[in-house]
Amino acid sequence: MSVIKELRAKQARITEEARERLNQINEATDEARAKELETQHDTAMAEFDKLEAQIQREQKLADAEARVRRVEDEQRDKRRPNPGEGEGRSEGDGPSMEYRDVFHRFIKAGGDMGEMSSEERAILRRSTVTVGETRAQTAGTTTAGGFLVPTELATMIVRSMKAWGPMYDGAITTVFETASGNPIKIPTVDDTAVTAGAHTEGTALTDDGSKDVTIGQKSLDSYVFDTEFLRFSMELAQDSAFNVETLLAELLGERLGRIANLQLTTGSGASAPNGVVTASTLGKTAAAAAAITADELIDLQHSVDPAYRQSPKVRWMFNDTTLAAIRKLKDGQGNFLWQMGDVTKGTPGTLLGQMYEVNQAMASIATGAKPIIFGDFGKYFVRKVGGPAIGVLRERFWPDLGIAGLIRFDGELGDTAAIKHLIMA
Repeated sequence: MSVIKELRAKQARITEEARERLNQINEATDEARAKELETQHDTAMAEFDKLEAQIQREQKLADAEARVRRVEDEQRDKRRPNPGEGEGRSEGDGPSMEYRDVFHRFIKAGGDMGEMSSEERAILRRSTVTVGETRAQTAGTTTAGGFLVPTELATMIVRSMKAWGPMYDGAITTVFETASGNPIKIPTVDDTAVTAGAHTEGTALTDDGSKDVTIGQKSLDSYVFDTEFLRFSMELAQDSAFNVETLLAELLGERLGRIANLQLTTGSGASAPNGVVTASTLGKTAAAAAAITADELIDLQHSVDPAYRQSPKVRWMFNDTTLAAIRKLKDGQGNFLWQMGDVTKGTPGTLLGQMYEVNQAMASIATGAKPIIFGDFGKYFVRKVGGPAIGVLRERFWPDLGIAGLIRFDGELGDTAAIKHLIMA
């Protein structure tokens, strides 16, 4: 963990240096110098992102090593001889096992190092060779002896990662968890445009129905998405150094997470969830097709009524490419709209005083796109029917195996005034 702490410290230094560079840019800074400082800032933040990826890899490796150590300890405990075993052997009898005996056990175990004790693994890995006769049989040439040398596969696997959250997160949206998929009806009312009027003494109150309250309704249904079957062979399941079934289940779980976030973000609402971007209303139209300004973000923020801006779930949402563009924006007084957090204390960054979420399902800045939304995400309802399900079929594909995943959910914005979007020209 000391390595992770060092990387976190480097990140803290990078953010400080990046802030200093951007602070040097003002109205008096010439264009060439400003461009140089921006380039240095971008380079520093790219290094920050690389360190973050390295931290994640270090953490995953540390977790994997911890799991391997636990398994080794459990296997060593299972193989530990009972009291009384090995009696009669004196300390001077020499080593109890030879390499060839251990290697034969390794072959019988199917090449699985997990079946070997720690002492046996140490003998297999021993690299000392007694200098004597030099034979023509070598490990470097397969047919001359290399086929006899055991090969060990690292007990970890490199997996490509891609962020897919955060619309399925109950800390951001309002979540309903149900056991069945029957439609849930949510009554709505928008009485914000209706007011009272002055009363004239002695006159009868108006009763023409013009001030009646209009009640609406939203429906949370249940839509099912699947991963399709992945078929893998019996031989792969038996021979792989990894638990293939567990690995595929994790990958399919991530696929289900990606489709849920995508649908809850940009779903059409027709036989599908009504994504938050689709359901949001217009808050601001950008003047340009490929760039945003600080004033436009301020206008978008204030297009949402102050009543919603007091919610604990109010926030911005955009993808990482848009965040990179926002990092450089300043207000009319030269202050940066985006404020860095503190990675050492886990304090998140903010934009115009509000939290933000990076959602890679959001569109990037481009002609006619909706790259930014803002508002009270507590008004967006996510309906989860049970939990994501991963199933393995053995008989259907026998002797091979098949694995697939299912997820059932829906999403709807209960109050369209609560979340608004910025659309590009």
